[in-house]
Amino acid sequence: LSGFPALCLMHESAALIEGTSKGAEPEKGAESELAPPTWPLSTIDWLAANRVGAAKVVLLSILIFAFVEWQAGGMTRIDNLEGFVAPAFEKVNKVFKRNFHDGWEREGAAVAVYHKGKLVVDLQGGFADRASGRLWTNQTRTVVFSTTKAVGALCVAMLVDRGHIRYEDRMADYWPEFAQNGKENVTIECIMSHQAGLAALDEPITRDIAADPERMAEAIAKQKPNWEPGTKSGYHAITFGWLVDQIVRRADPLHRSVGVFFREEVAEKYGIDFHIGLDPSEEHTVSRLSMPTKMHLLREIIHDPRVLIVLGIFNAPREIGRKVRTNPQWFKLEQDVNTFNDPDMHAMEQVAALGIGKARDLARLFSLMLQGELISKDLLERLREPQVGFTFDEIVLAPLPKGHGFLYERHPLGGNRWLFGHPGYGGSTVMMDLEEEVVIAYVSNGLKTGMGELTRTYRHLRNAVFDCIEEAKKDAGSI
Repeated sequence: LSGFPALCLMHESAALIEGTSKGAEPEKGAESELAPPTWPLSTIDWLAANRVGAAKVVLLSILIFAFVEWQAGGMTRIDNLEGFVAPAFEKVNKVFKRNFHDGWEREGAAVAVYHKGKLVVDLQGGFADRASGRLWTNQTRTVVFSTTKAVGALCVAMLVDRGHIRYEDRMADYWPEFAQNGKENVTIECIMSHQAGLAALDEPITRDIAADPERMAEAIAKQKPNWEPGTKSGYHAITFGWLVDQIVRRADPLHRSVGVFFREEVAEKYGIDFHIGLDPSEEHTVSRLSMPTKMHLLREIIHDPRVLIVLGIFNAPREIGRKVRTNPQWFKLEQDVNTFNDPDMHAMEQVAALGIGKARDLARLFSLMLQGELISKDLLERLREPQVGFTFDEIVLAPLPKGHGFLYERHPLGGNRWLFGHPGYGGSTVMMDLEEEVVIAYVSNGLKTGMGELTRTYRHLRNAVFDCIEEAKKDAGSI
């Protein structure tokens, strides 16, 4: 990182301050402006000397912060804001504009909120492709990465709700070849909660193999689990899509792929503009994804050091992590190569990472789910809390609550409550609150480093939504 020396300097400065506050001694032979002088001076003189050094560190930190803000935090004008906001949710509108004004949205974005079955926020603006000047409109679609997993989880839940399959069923009962190398007792729920030990595949997956469901089935069936199934949970970042596709093909009475099942059972029936495998004729509607610049990344780290955790995860040297990152080779998200902008990729049915759609359609889709239109209320109750709680995730190397194909985050208002849905790489997210009957969908083509709750733009929008709901409750109670 070109900004890494500055980051090291900040870290070094912080270490100096910490060392002084703890009375740490400088190394022998080393001179430090913050260390107590070796010759006799009054306490006042020593404090004065110490303050000068501390002031220099503070000033340096302020200058670094100001430089980063100047380089990466410049105002982004949003002259094409479209959509509407219900009066009670005006704060969401202000936060959405501020995300652009403060430079956190470099390209374009959209946010939609359903509350108790009604659309209360539908905003979009910015650039679908800043480099070419193409504006984001209410017809712009974008790749939502792992947010697509929530759609795959919904497809499986629909099959469960219709009695075609149970979460407790063994995968081998529907797919006999799957029972190889110790996978004979792996259940549907084991797969959906990322406990199957199939996060990484040994066979190199080419585009030709990925496009052939029979060859993908063969590669998965013969794979030896990365760990004993059921004993650990590890995020199946890409393989989740192929596993869900096999579940749907074998449980659906018509043996449709997950993309076709979703299109025919949901998208066409309810008018949902979301695609698992986009028709090439619609490619002109897709926004162009841009990676964060190094300066933008440094800005994210300064404002939220937890982003360093995400970087550590993506670059961890562990063998299984390397396999997840490098197979398939043609999934690349780098500054110079971003294959997720490839139209051929957009046509692929990959429910782990390649869903394409709009924020308002994502929000409406899961609002229909909360309203009992797509699955029963009884099944919905099973999704309220994670099955895998704050246990160590073998791939993410941190706690990652999950279950039934969804990921969970603690409710911003506290209490023993969860939001569930799925975040995606770069910031796109859909999350639901069962109690309040709220769905929040956020998408952006100016990718961020953080995901989910660590994405500043999403987090501020989410918090604004619940602030508005709480304020409305107070107003109603005072009448």
